Amino acid sequence: MTASTTRRTTAARSRIAAVGAIAVAGALILTGCGDQTDKGSSPSASKDNAAPLFSKLPKKIQDAGVIKVGTDATYAPMEFTEGGKIVGVDPGIAEALSKQLGVPFKFESGTFNTLVSSMQTGRTDVVMSSLSDTKARQDGLDENGVKTGAGVDFVDYFMASTGILVKKGNPDGIKTIDDLCGKKLAVQRGTTYEKAAKEQSEKCKSAGKGEISIEAFESDAEAQTRVKAGGAVADLNDSPVAAYIAQTAGGGNDFEAIANPTDAGPFGIAVDKKNTELRDALKAALDAIIKDGTYKAALDKWNAGSGAVTEAKINSGS
Repeated sequence: MTASTTRRTTAARSRIAAVGAIAVAGALILTGCGDQTDKGSSPSASKDNAAPLFSKLPKKIQDAGVIKVGTDATYAPMEFTEGGKIVGVDPGIAEALSKQLGVPFKFESGTFNTLVSSMQTGRTDVVMSSLSDTKARQDGLDENGVKTGAGVDFVDYFMASTGILVKKGNPDGIKTIDDLCGKKLAVQRGTTYEKAAKEQSEKCKSAGKGEISIEAFESDAEAQTRVKAGGAVADLNDSPVAAYIAQTAGGGNDFEAIANPTDAGPFGIAVDKKNTELRDALKAALDAIIKDGTYKAALDKWNAGSGAVTEAKINSGS
């Protein structure tokens, strides 16, 4: 699932997935692909669609009457499943965007590290899953800097920093990422935090403090469980997610969250580089909802206002 890797010296997730509290508590509801949005709340597409920015959409989207969104709905409060429906910050922003664009956003849940490739093969139109905008992702580079794809463009809509999730009471006294040297860390596989943890481990080694022992899991829920059981001292998350987990898991009795606001970086809606018309339509819609206040309302519903942006930007990550 968040900030750019270079700006986050500690970590930069990018969409670390996990319905934190819900997952750890064992109440995580797994969802398959499908429409998880409220169609009745968004205008439908038609030739006489009166939505302000409908004409900016590609004809393919206009004709389809929907924007298909790839997400990993296991990352509360950003996107997660509740009552069989995908809800959270991202779906809330998408609903506001749909009012401007005149078509609903249809969220389909899948595995985080396959979302971009799935979009590029045509299964979805965009990825909206607390995905950190990084230069590597823009250029289609893997964690080793090897070119593996065409890359994507990002329409940046949210700012998040690193959150360090530790066991309640913080028994190891973790205050910053540097305190993880010589200790065991749990992360979600395929996130920028996994890469950042490896980079931090090298820094620890160079400083003579001992490498970080990194355990990567398929989901962030598993990483949280590892921390709760005492098998790892911390789990790296995006700040709003770590805060949500600490507040809700076990009634607020399982974890504590430590934020590092100095390394904030953007989440972006990923769009295929060839689909510039859709990218620009999304940017225009985001600017519109920032101006009319519905963007702020979508964030405030989930107490995520600290991550608000003041304007839409394209590829602002580094």
